[in-house]
Amino acid sequence: MKNKKRTTIYDIAEKLNITASSVSRALNNSNYVNENTKKLILKTAEELNYKRNTLASNLRKGHSKTIGIVVPRINQNFFSNVIAGIEETTYQKDYNLIICQSNEEQTKEIKCVNTLINQHVDCIVISVSVDGTDYQHLQNVIDSGIQLIQFDRVVDELETLKVINDNEQASFEAVSHMIEQGYKRISLLEGPQNLQIFRQRKTGYLNALKKHDLPIIDELIVENAWTKELGADATRKLLSLNQPPDAIFASTSDFSALGVLEVATAMGFKVPEQLGICGYSNEAFTELTSPSITTVDQFSNNMGKTIANLFFQEMENKGDTEVIPKIISIKPKLIIRSSTKKNGD
Repeated sequence: MKNKKRTTIYDIAEKLNITASSVSRALNNSNYVNENTKKLILKTAEELNYKRNTLASNLRKGHSKTIGIVVPRINQNFFSNVIAGIEETTYQKDYNLIICQSNEEQTKEIKCVNTLINQHVDCIVISVSVDGTDYQHLQNVIDSGIQLIQFDRVVDELETLKVINDNEQASFEAVSHMIEQGYKRISLLEGPQNLQIFRQRKTGYLNALKKHDLPIIDELIVENAWTKELGADATRKLLSLNQPPDAIFASTSDFSALGVLEVATAMGFKVPEQLGICGYSNEAFTELTSPSITTVDQFSNNMGKTIANLFFQEMENKGDTEVIPKIISIKPKLIIRSSTKKNGD
């Protein structure tokens, strides 16, 4: 079936035998159109099912009142909560959101960003995918005069607004907690080291071992174990060592920690008595597993609100002299649950 053509102001003008500019003024409630003509135009617009092109109208005013968001996975609690926090704030300002996901593929991320640029969004909010190497597409956002805000996973060399967590300190506290519970051979499941966020978490892990005079054992540090499947594969190898770890810090995500828990249980390891497990990001399921999983709460909803408020603050300051790039760091919180309570306290 052929789609019906969208009604324009020219269709209304043609039907009433008046100028398109008169129709436009009437639809914008201008005082330069008499009331009878205005009523007639509005009645005709309704009859023809005319829908205002909000984007075009906003662009004529210099903005689209639309923010684009690019996240690796929409179905992860952390990212969905960030989006919810942004929406809660932008809704009050009558802004719309366009949400895209990269599925951890930079080629798809680039396509999402280019689409948002072509949609003339006022701002692009992004947490980059794990396989990124070249970030020219993000420089293109800046060059296009579109506000760019990075969060969580950020490209350090790009001078943009950033909203992040103190990942190094959070990891330090998580590993220190496990050491204080009596764990001595703590393994690290780390994320891709091309991203600063995972380098910081590794640094926190190493600093905790050093502070508590524990050796750094290379075979207990596993690269790129950032998904449930990769976490599970890493755990099978780690628990098959002659001297397996007595704790695993899945620093990349709670999904990786879930993979650890499932494999450890299947292999007959008792958690937390024989193996402590800590994840990262406080996904909803971490409270529901048996045992429940110790994790790090990144305050994702608050992060989303902070991102949105940062955008509106920058909008208000647009006429000022050049603003120094802002980096806002939100302190995470270690959530201690049964999976690391070796001492039962």
